[in-house]
Amino acid sequence: MNRRFALVALIAAAVLGAPAAAAPRKATPARPVPPPPPPAPLGDTVRVIMVTELGPIELALDHGHAPVTVENFMRYVDGRRFDGMTFYRAMRLAWGDQPNGLVQTGLRGNPAKVFKPIAHEPTSQTGIRHKAGTLSMARWAPGTATADFSILLSDLGGLDANPEAADAEARAGYAAFGRVVSGMDVVRRIWDSPLSPTAGEGALKGQMLEPPVKVLTVRRAAQP
Repeated sequence: MNRRFALVALIAAAVLGAPAAAAPRKATPARPVPPPPPPAPLGDTVRVIMVTELGPIELALDHGHAPVTVENFMRYVDGRRFDGMTFYRAMRLAWGDQPNGLVQTGLRGNPAKVFKPIAHEPTSQTGIRHKAGTLSMARWAPGTATADFSILLSDLGGLDANPEAADAEARAGYAAFGRVVSGMDVVRRIWDSPLSPTAGEGALKGQMLEPPVKVLTVRRAAQP
């Protein structure tokens, strides 16, 4: 009887003296990810660097004179929607001093990336002329521009608005909004890239790059 009591007492002491099992840890609640800071306000001039597979192109956007167009452009830049787009067109004009023409890039109406069209800012309003290195919005009718634009290789005054013209298209012209400040050698290499003899419709046939030249990133740059 004493042995049995001693054995029970020993087992009880072992159990009661054993350290308690660690309580399960409470899961630490995930911290909410703070929203990204709002983009910095735009000054009169906004610098942007476009890195292409053929090299970088630095742009100076004229926000002071073309605010609607530049603010629209920067929405695409800050949202990184231009990353991965391509230069898909090179218009080569046979007349005049060479190189003569333009190259074109953008999102080509991609419904997953384009914002609503913007109001047209004619050169007669902004004072920005279509000179070599100028950036100009592509469009159908005035007020339909979204995300596609051209870089001019030469002066193309025919793209400027002419308020005295009888033709409505000539009166409106195209919306210029900035210029290339470095990298025109890269623009020339894009312009010199191979063209497809069959791709494109109407006036664009024979102007489509094959293969297109990829744009890797488009980012704000430090102001000089």
